[in-house]
Amino acid sequence: MSEDKIIGIDLGTTFSCVAIMEGGKPVIIENSEGARTTPSVVAFGKNGDRLVGQLAKRQAVTNPARTVQSIKREMGTNHRVTADGVGHSPEQISAMILQKLKSDAEAYLGQKISRAVITVPAYFNDAQRQATRDAGQIAGLEVMRIINEPTASALAYGLNRVEKSANVLVFDLGGGTFDVSILEITDGVFEVKATSGNNRLGGDDFDQAIIAYLLEIFKSESGLDISNDLMAVQRLKEAAEKAKIELSSAMTSEIHLPFLTADQTGPKHLETTITRAKFNEITANLVESTIGPLQQALEDAQFAPGDIQNIILVGGSTRIPAVQETIRRFFQKEPTKSVNPDEAVAMGAAIQGSILAGDLQDILLLDVIPLSLGIETAGGLFTKVIERNTTIPTSRTMPFTTTEDGQTSVEVHALQGERDIAAANKSLAKFHLAGIPAAPRGVPKIEITFDIDADGIVHCSARDLGSGIKQSVTIQRSTGLSPQEVEDLQKEASVHAEQDRQIKDRITARVHAESLCADAERTVAKYGDRVDKVHVDKVLRAVEAVREALADENSPELKALSAGLDVSLLDLGRAIHSGSGNRARHNTSEQAQQSIEPDLEVLENIENN
Repeated sequence: MSEDKIIGIDLGTTFSCVAIMEGGKPVIIENSEGARTTPSVVAFGKNGDRLVGQLAKRQAVTNPARTVQSIKREMGTNHRVTADGVGHSPEQISAMILQKLKSDAEAYLGQKISRAVITVPAYFNDAQRQATRDAGQIAGLEVMRIINEPTASALAYGLNRVEKSANVLVFDLGGGTFDVSILEITDGVFEVKATSGNNRLGGDDFDQAIIAYLLEIFKSESGLDISNDLMAVQRLKEAAEKAKIELSSAMTSEIHLPFLTADQTGPKHLETTITRAKFNEITANLVESTIGPLQQALEDAQFAPGDIQNIILVGGSTRIPAVQETIRRFFQKEPTKSVNPDEAVAMGAAIQGSILAGDLQDILLLDVIPLSLGIETAGGLFTKVIERNTTIPTSRTMPFTTTEDGQTSVEVHALQGERDIAAANKSLAKFHLAGIPAAPRGVPKIEITFDIDADGIVHCSARDLGSGIKQSVTIQRSTGLSPQEVEDLQKEASVHAEQDRQIKDRITARVHAESLCADAERTVAKYGDRVDKVHVDKVLRAVEAVREALADENSPELKALSAGLDVSLLDLGRAIHSGSGNRARHNTSEQAQQSIEPDLEVLENIENN
């Protein structure tokens, strides 16, 4: 395995996935629990432990207040998660998930990994992309490229179809975000023609619709409002997710939640049935809201529905029958089933990693920016410099001038969005260009340039043509992290990585010890009367010692005691197989013959051959 390997990571809202290219094909890397996807969940235990993935999701019901889910929706914001008096940014929480994926990839490959391609929703703005890059750096990864999720899916779909030409639409409805992208694939060139979407629409919203429905049913039956009971709501969330999945293949789903809460009259249970028809009814507005971005992308690409040859469904929520039926009606054709909705994004990221590493040379990816870029001009208006769906990397320059006589400086306010009013768009950065020679308004010529790199990250500069004075800025979001903060968090994450390894070792040791005890007790029960009592007593004493150590959550002796039990079990096994013990020594001749009686038919065949 070369050191130049770059892993591909789908950092999802509800589940994340990691892949690598092997033998010219993308391969999904299973996590340490043996699953192909990892829940994007982080939990802070009451004893200071930090759990990530399946372990975190498993304890969410009993620890809802200290369990973080769907943090991807907060990327690029000031949101903070507080645990034990310490605030954690969305980048830090995401970095914890990335560390888990990195660790699993290193275990699979048998070597250290330091480089990755990470995917983001196509409609992520600059602040969200910067936050994702920061998360990767905190996790100890050099982020080689930020790639749009639908584009990655198209790469996974088109890898073995590079010699064919097709217009492909990627419909990506994940756990927390929705994207639609249109690509033109021609002779190995993947050109994104348009992208649109909604960063606040996904499977989580379908779950919430079911939760709201169940809360109403429970309230009507019991008279109790449990919407503020965190533990009860977490149980409803798990039941809602299960029902959503079941209703993708079945017409009904049973909800059984005993002891959901209690009042002075006793415990209260929830038992009901959700039909697919009811599910479609309570989520109809969510399905309908996918049509707007779909039409916008087609309009921007100047395509009609009939111009699309292939429709790729990505994201677990595209398994919802109502979503698939909406797509069929809109395009009058069946979407392709040739990619796994849960894995295509990570596989595409791995392909892009292979391209960057120089292993794949017959594929070219041309992506676009999802939102227009420009500056605030007189009257608080937004003037676009680069229109949305422009192919990146790119650079555009536009001339501006002063609005007042004798003006010697201008404030450049860079924004991202589609609204004509500056205040309605996303502010990226403000900087001043000072030292402009005084002149009547309209005389100075000031060039504003936007540069966008291949990751979709923005750089902006202003230059006065008369004096040559120039000021530039790499856009740093106002809520972002400074390079020093990222470096400090990276060091902190490395410390936590060692703590996480210790926690994992402790959990593994406990599971192994419990398994050994169970094996020992089964062996003694089955064979204990066949051997000398000394062997049995030795094993039982070892079991008792291990059980006592298991009672202590942090027992330093558990591994040693487990090793002792293992040795005792081996001794018992030898005694059983060697016939040690009175009963074993006094077998009758007939019993001995029965225990080794040959298959005469087999002997006859051997002799004949």
